[in-house]
Amino acid sequence: MTASARPKLIFLVSEDWYFWSHRLPMARAARAAGFDVAVATRIAAHGERIRQEGFALHALHWRREQLGPWASVAAIAEIYRLYRRERPRIVHHVALKPALLGGIAARLARVPAVVSMIAGTGYGGVDKRWHVRAISASLRFLWPALLLRRNCRVIVQNDEDRLAIAALRPHSADRIVVIRGSGVDLDHFGPLPEPPAPPIVVAYVGRMIAIKGVALIVAAQQGLRNRGVEVRLTLAGKPDPSNPTSLDGDQLAGWAKLPGIAWLGHQDDVRAVWATAHIAVLASLGGEGLPKTLLEAAAIGRPIVATDVPGTRDIARAGVNALLVRSGDSVALAAAIEQLAGDRALRQCFAEAGRRLVEREYSDHAVEAATAALYRSLMPSG
Repeated sequence: MTASARPKLIFLVSEDWYFWSHRLPMARAARAAGFDVAVATRIAAHGERIRQEGFALHALHWRREQLGPWASVAAIAEIYRLYRRERPRIVHHVALKPALLGGIAARLARVPAVVSMIAGTGYGGVDKRWHVRAISASLRFLWPALLLRRNCRVIVQNDEDRLAIAALRPHSADRIVVIRGSGVDLDHFGPLPEPPAPPIVVAYVGRMIAIKGVALIVAAQQGLRNRGVEVRLTLAGKPDPSNPTSLDGDQLAGWAKLPGIAWLGHQDDVRAVWATAHIAVLASLGGEGLPKTLLEAAAIGRPIVATDVPGTRDIARAGVNALLVRSGDSVALAAAIEQLAGDRALRQCFAEAGRRLVEREYSDHAVEAATAALYRSLMPSG
């Protein structure tokens, strides 16, 4: 098939870094399935990498934090012009804002098929402020009608999200597809031996935003140290100013001055973090799809302590490769960390089970195959 004969597929993503870190396997799957793949996003630090991968790149001027009506109308107009110009056969919208704004633009531009990926509800699902709750409630009733039209599909990352969306529009339940996570490169994230101990090192890898429960992790680690339990904490990641729950740099710097805590900032290769850690921790308050950081930690062979919330418990399975605790409870979090820190045999058991789980269900090849099958189902027969 010549390049000109290949059907065009455009990924619409808010940020180039998110496409590169989370959606690259899906784009590769689209290319392998015979599509001419392009990426439309706000270009910051990863534009050249995307081009070198062989994907066309279209710069957008929107920002995630701009939620007002005029900004939304401007974004829809920009996306509409792109779709009218490029004439894609399929558009793949990643996350709720691109799905909503891109969904309107795609309908106006008469794009034949639309895929919307809803990777958890994010802060909108856990934020208690009245205006955020009002917006979220409104969207729950409005967006299914837009995203679950004929020849549209919604991808979710866990069964609980699938059931929740299906309840809003039961007659369209067959248009909701579960594809579990971003996929893990099992060769790149191969098993790593546990580092020497003591001390035991607990690590959180991810964005420094409040809904990930970073403050709870700090409180748990400090509580353990105050009781004489020698546990160190590594925080790897940077704030996300476009997220309303982003942590302040001064707050993070203050935590880094506490005994036993290191804040490393962004890490290009997180394997270096996991190589020095014994336990992976995520104290999410909710809104998860399927946490990539825990997929990678499990692949490398790290036992997990996490909160018992949808999405997280798909990869962190209680008594299999993880200890799960109630969301928002730093005391329970500390107790679980202490239990794993004091039981090397349990850590080893969880490490081996986590690796087998990722190999069985969450490899990048599995994600690529499921994605390619979805795209093919949206193409005309024959």
